[in-house]
Formats: sequence, C-alpha cells, structure tokens
Amino acid sequence: MFRHIQSIVNKLGGSRVATNSLQFRLTLELTLISALGVCSITLWSSWRLEQTLINGYKQNLSYISDSFPEIIKISSLNDSIQLELERSIAQVSKPRLLIWVRSPRGELLARSRGMNIPSSDLIEVANKLPASNDPKVFQIQQQSFILAQTALSLDGNPIGNVYWLQDITEDQRQLGSLFSQLQLGSILLVFTLIVVIASRIRRAMAPIKEISQIASNISVIDLGADPLELRHAPDEILGLAKAFNDMLNRLSISWEQQQQFVGNVSHELKTPLTVISGYLQSLLRRGDNLNSYQNQALETASAEAERTIRMLQDLLDLARVDSGNLHFRLMPTVLNTLIAEVAEMTRRVTGRQIIMQTPNSEIVVYADQNRLEQALINLLDNAAKYSNQDQVVYINLEQSNQQTLIHIIDQGVGIPLAHQSRIFERFYRVDEAMTRSRDGTGLGLAIAKSLIEGMQGKITLRSKLGEGSTFTIILPNWESLP
Repeated sequence: MFRHIQSIVNKLGGSRVATNSLQFRLTLELTLISALGVCSITLWSSWRLEQTLINGYKQNLSYISDSFPEIIKISSLNDSIQLELERSIAQVSKPRLLIWVRSPRGELLARSRGMNIPSSDLIEVANKLPASNDPKVFQIQQQSFILAQTALSLDGNPIGNVYWLQDITEDQRQLGSLFSQLQLGSILLVFTLIVVIASRIRRAMAPIKEISQIASNISVIDLGADPLELRHAPDEILGLAKAFNDMLNRLSISWEQQQQFVGNVSHELKTPLTVISGYLQSLLRRGDNLNSYQNQALETASAEAERTIRMLQDLLDLARVDSGNLHFRLMPTVLNTLIAEVAEMTRRVTGRQIIMQTPNSEIVVYADQNRLEQALINLLDNAAKYSNQDQVVYINLEQSNQQTLIHIIDQGVGIPLAHQSRIFERFYRVDEAMTRSRDGTGLGLAIAKSLIEGMQGKITLRSKLGEGSTFTIILPNWESLP
C-alpha cells in the first residue's frame, strides 16, 4: 500500500515526490487514518449484521421453545403422547428447522418431517454437544447452526427435552457475500480517498512549491523584481508570501546600499593607492643607496599596492555592471588576432606554455574588444593559477553558423561538482587544501561572466576533480546578426 500511495502521489504531482516530503507525509497519514476509519466501520458493520442475524434466530427459537408446551396442552387429547408431539412439532415447523424430543432415558420420541429440514444425522451430532438452556451457535462440516433445548412436561409429568436445531448456513453465506462486497467497496473507497487527498494536498502545496522554486532560482538581479503574487491561497500561505516579498525588498535595499558602498570606497581608495604605488616605484628606480632589505621591502609594498589597485578596479567594474554604467562598444572583432595577443601577453607574465588551436580563416564576432580581452585575461590567469607550471593551457576556437565558442582548457586541480554552480559568484572560492594557497580575490570569474553576458554572450564550465577544467565563452557571429 505504501508503494501504491507513493505512485499515486507521483502521478498527481507530475514529478517524483520524496518519501520524506511534507506532501507525501500528509497524504500517507491522512490516507492511513481514512483507511483505518473505513475498515473499522466495515468490520463493525459486518459484525453487527452477523450479531443481528444470530440474535434474531435465537429470539425466534426462544419464543417457539417457550410456547411449545402451551401448544401441547391446548391440543392435548386422548391420543398417544407420540402422536401429540408429532402434531405439535408439525404445527411449529419452519424451513431449515429440525425439532426432536428425547425422553429422559434418551429415546427419540418424535421429530420433524419434510424436505426443508436438515439431515436427521445431525440429531446424533447435536446430542453430543454440552447441554445449555441458552441458544448456542456452532458449526458442523462447514455448516452453521443454532441449537436450543428446553425441558418438556405435560400436566406436571416430565416428558423429556425438546431440541431446536436451526440451519443458518445460507444466511451466513449471504452475510459473507455482503461482507465481501463491503470489503471491495472499502478498498475502492480507500483508493478514491488517496486520489482525492493527494490531489487536494498537491493543490494546497503548490504555492509553497512556487515560493521554493522562486527562492532557489533568485539572484541579485531578481531582488528588485515584481513581488510574488498568489491567488486563491490560504491565509497562512499569503502571510508567507508577504513575508517572502518583504524579505526580498529588504535584501534588494541592502544590496543596493552595499553596491553603492563598495563603489564609493573603491573609488576613494584607488586614487591614494595609485599615488602610493607611484612613489614606491619611483623609490625603487632611484634608490641606488638602498640595502637589500630595504629594496625587498619596497618591492613587496609596491607589489601589494598594485594587487590592491587591481582588486579595487575589479570592484569598480562590478559596481558599474550592477548600476548599468558599464557601457559596451559592440562591433565586429577579429577573434584570431585578439586571442593571439592575449595568449602572448599571458605567456610572458606567467611563463606558462599556451597552445592555440584556431581555424585558418578569420573569425569575426560581435563583441567589445577591450572587455573581451579583459575576460580572456581573467580566464587564462585562472587556468594558470590552478594548474602546475609544467602543464599546458589550451585555447580552442570552434565556429558554427550562428556563434563562436572559445574553449580555455587547463589540466589543473579541477572543481568539485558541488562547487561548480557557485564558481561564478563574487568572492566565492573553493575551500579545499589544493586551492587555499592560490592567490586571488574570487572576483575574476564573476567579472568575466558579467562582461561576457554584457556582450550578449554566455560562459559555461565543465570540470572534473583532478583532471582540469574547461571554460567556454559563446559569442554571436557578426554575420549571423540581422
């Protein structure tokens, strides 16, 4: 039954429902409660019908047995007692009712006759049963009977005992047939309840699923989008939706304040840091009388200043993207030449071997050359940073009728599957021992993604832990544009 309920819930829900979900648990619990109630009512009704049937026969036998001595007295004549008993038995005989009278010495004085009475062999079987003044139900050879007995006397003289054996087999069979129908009806009712309950719970859970889906797919871009609107939902769900919308509104305000703060701070810090970096480089060029320790300290300070300036520039770029102030000059761009220049620049800076695989024909894409160059530098720098010095970085170009694919392939540490969905988030870094020692701010991939998407392109990732990563930039071809 558990599997049937799960199958029905999955069909009604249109997707696989987990066994630990609220929808499945509510459906299972309500179905079990309903099934228990239906089965209890069915069993009680069947038992009650059987008791009513048996009690009716018992009362009838008690009435006949109580009135039988009076019948004998009324019809008592000068005939023999046997003829009188047979006449009285014939007067009260009914279908499937066996009546007989035994003397105190065990002799059979009289019995009922006819085609509608049970077999006379039952007399010997019934005589072996324990005597009782109350009617008793028993079975013999898959047949059901009610046996009653009373003491019989005439004019104060004991005659013997009269026995009443009522065959209720046919009534029991009809009752069993009715019970089977009740069972079938109960089963059909239970499955109907499963369908109705599962459907109703699915509809009741639909707003919660909608909220969950929106929450799982929401990004910083959607924080200020239209609020969630639910129709015909219960008050509790409407309250949850209102709280959800209020939360998004607060997050949107906080995000805008954070963007403004980051942009302002980056802008204010960039100018003094640029001045400091300039003075440090001037000291390095003119510091002929510096000792080795002083010279090393100045070089370290200059390098850190340059790194901080680059990070501030990245933050400024992201702030411009978020505010919509980062403008793109989209135009036909020869990709072969641009990639060759970026590869040579990266090769000189990192000392890494970079192999290009490009077609012989020119590939012209629709892009901003400077922004595309910045994105490529970030991706190549990332590939070099997370692979060993002796490992090669590949750049492959692949062109179709509508778009061009730029594959940047490294053979480095790779990215675990659990982190791949978040690798383009700002400041996100894989917290693994293999990447913890690498220098970086966690902004390079986020900037590359923003730049590529700003040029109507797309960036994807395919990676396997320990085998390297492949970042693919997809840009529209210039010829494919209308």
